[in-house]
Amino acid sequence: MPAESGSLRVDIMKRAQLNLVIDAVLLLCFSAIVGIGLLMKYVLVPGYLRYEIYGQNVDLFLWGIDRHQWGTIHFIIGLVFAALLVMHIILHWAVIVSIYRRMIPNRFARWLIALILLVVTILLFALAYFIKPKVIEQGKGKGLGWGLGPCGAKCGSRCDIEKWSIEKS
Repeated sequence: MPAESGSLRVDIMKRAQLNLVIDAVLLLCFSAIVGIGLLMKYVLVPGYLRYEIYGQNVDLFLWGIDRHQWGTIHFIIGLVFAALLVMHIILHWAVIVSIYRRMIPNRFARWLIALILLVVTILLFALAYFIKPKVIEQGKGKGLGWGLGPCGAKCGSRCDIEKWSIEKS
């Protein structure tokens, strides 16, 4: 019997160590996601802000990587974060179920809430595959920047584009 107890203790320790490693990597991924998001928002600004900030249309790089490449890194780290989060939930599933049962004693209510959460989660994941963007054809020099906008006038913001699309419809 003591051998089984020792084996169980080793399994619990390995599980705790795995949990600690997963949580540490989750923290690093979360920090990277936030940091890269802030980098893309405030340092490697989108094209329509570059002229306003730098007085000309410039390309911005950090460590030889441009805004779109940082966006790809941001996305990949987000996928790693999601996979680790699933592993974290699996490791804590018994605790989650136990707390959930105590919080919501009514079995029907538990199933209903779980079903609603599942449906909303699936919809949020699938949303990108079902939505279609509004497409506005633009000729040369009629981008969203400081050039001519779709209305043919000098545009300086997205508000001009929105105003133009509302007036056209």
